[in-house]
Amino acid sequence: MPANLTPAYRDADERFRNATTNEEKIAALEEMLAVIPKHKGTEGLQADLKRKLSRLKEAATQQKKGATHTDIFHVPRSGAGQVVLLGMPNTGKSTILATLTKAKVVVADFPFATQVPVPGMVKYEDVQIQLVDMPPITADYSAPGQVGTYRNGDIIGVVIDLSQDVEEQVLVLLDYLESRKLLLDEKTPAVDGQSNAQGKKAVGLCTKADLAPDGAFELVTKSCDKMAEFLRLSTPTGEGYDKLGEMLFRQLSILRVYAKPPGKPADMNDPFTLPVGSTVHDMAKAIHRELAEKLRSARIWGTGVYDGQSVHLTHTLHDKDVVELHFG
Repeated sequence: MPANLTPAYRDADERFRNATTNEEKIAALEEMLAVIPKHKGTEGLQADLKRKLSRLKEAATQQKKGATHTDIFHVPRSGAGQVVLLGMPNTGKSTILATLTKAKVVVADFPFATQVPVPGMVKYEDVQIQLVDMPPITADYSAPGQVGTYRNGDIIGVVIDLSQDVEEQVLVLLDYLESRKLLLDEKTPAVDGQSNAQGKKAVGLCTKADLAPDGAFELVTKSCDKMAEFLRLSTPTGEGYDKLGEMLFRQLSILRVYAKPPGKPADMNDPFTLPVGSTVHDMAKAIHRELAEKLRSARIWGTGVYDGQSVHLTHTLHDKDVVELHFG
């Protein structure tokens, strides 16, 4: 391997070596080709990468043409965001889903009761957030293909059983996340140079708090410094469950905006959800991309404005703003 290959190339090469699906391999190869230094010393390597990429794309095309099976790990996104659970066997992932949603999950005291992703909807005020239960992982095993579910979600909910050996759980779960470049940090951005999804924000969901020995929760928080936030949960006592929806909404970094047709009351039951920092024009695009080109003005009831104030199309929206759009 040439000595002048960049850190970005080496990171992509590592992702390629750790990839478990053709989709991940293709994304890594495309990134390697994009960042590799272009000179005579790398011409042979570039040609090899292109051959590998061509073979993988051809195989993917043939698979799509002849495919009769469904990817069980593809979970269609729904609601304001998708949170995918990660944990070892019998740590309480399915219990979280069963407690908060109407999803039909198998809650059992034997390992690997969950064998495929099971989605459910968590309601926070007037917003629905999708929560996905997943097959458990161990130090030696994870289901082929399930990494793609984590890659496509918005947040990874790392489930740790406080009544068991938390240090072992943290070691196994962090190794899984870090070896697959799933954690959002200074080394792994949200997307790579080809706009492929990479690092994700993660939150720690600490279950069985009623059975936890003294200091277990504190040990978890000290051991997982890459988690955005932690929450103690107990199903028998209900601890933490009233806070979970609000935490997920906050960590998704989204806001709610209510549309008000001119001359009519606002629809306060079905808000649009947009990334924090979105503008009036972004809201118009969320409603209809082509219609947004005809947007001429807007009025707002909400934060930092007087009721019905006319604002510029670049005005930054806030949570629970009411917006009246005028199209030309």
